[in-house]
Amino acid sequence: MTAPAASPGGAASGPRVVIADDQELVRTGFQLILTARGIEVVGVAADGVEAVTAVRRLRPDVVLLDIRMPNMDGLEAARRILAESPGCRVIMLTTFDLDRYVYAALAAGASGFLLKDVTPAHLAAAVRLVGTGDALLSPSITRRLVERCAPATAGADGPARDRPELAALTPREREVLTLMGHGRSNAELAQELTLSEATVKTHVARIFAKLSLRDRAQAVVLAYETGLVTPGAS
Repeated sequence: MTAPAASPGGAASGPRVVIADDQELVRTGFQLILTARGIEVVGVAADGVEAVTAVRRLRPDVVLLDIRMPNMDGLEAARRILAESPGCRVIMLTTFDLDRYVYAALAAGASGFLLKDVTPAHLAAAVRLVGTGDALLSPSITRRLVERCAPATAGADGPARDRPELAALTPREREVLTLMGHGRSNAELAQELTLSEATVKTHVARIFAKLSLRDRAQAVVLAYETGLVTPGAS
């Protein structure tokens, strides 16, 4: 694990980043891309163990974390990083679109995923986006991912109304969470529920707080896992 030198182009802006990938070419390429766009890369790691250590030491805002790495894979590293550093945001890196591991990473609290052939502009935009606390995946993409990869037993522990995870929610908040699970944006929620977008944002914030959710991606996962939404439902 090494700490990259500061950008020669002046002070960096935006989130502080750690890049973890077992391919040196990927680490170096992503570091150059982000640094050139004014995003500070504070450390790099070649496997999951190094990634966890780097985050513990450097306290970055965002971690780019390869799913498939030696010694400790990205999924286990994501779990440990998010358990130790709740304020950190994790973006999973994969060469496979809709890799099954990505679903598990989202359920663990990752804020999204990127394919390794991402364009430089998209990479920088994604890092800045999750650095603000938003999810990288759109709700509709997350929904398709969850429908493909969610365990067949999701929601099998009884009706959603009986699930203890949802006990803290009001009926309106359950309605909002259900529609989020269907991939609705805030604007669509406002239109469907005949509410202002400001009111919808308040409901969403309360849902996140009550259920300890990081973002909309994790909310979609929870909606499926608790049976509020079932695969194929519209």
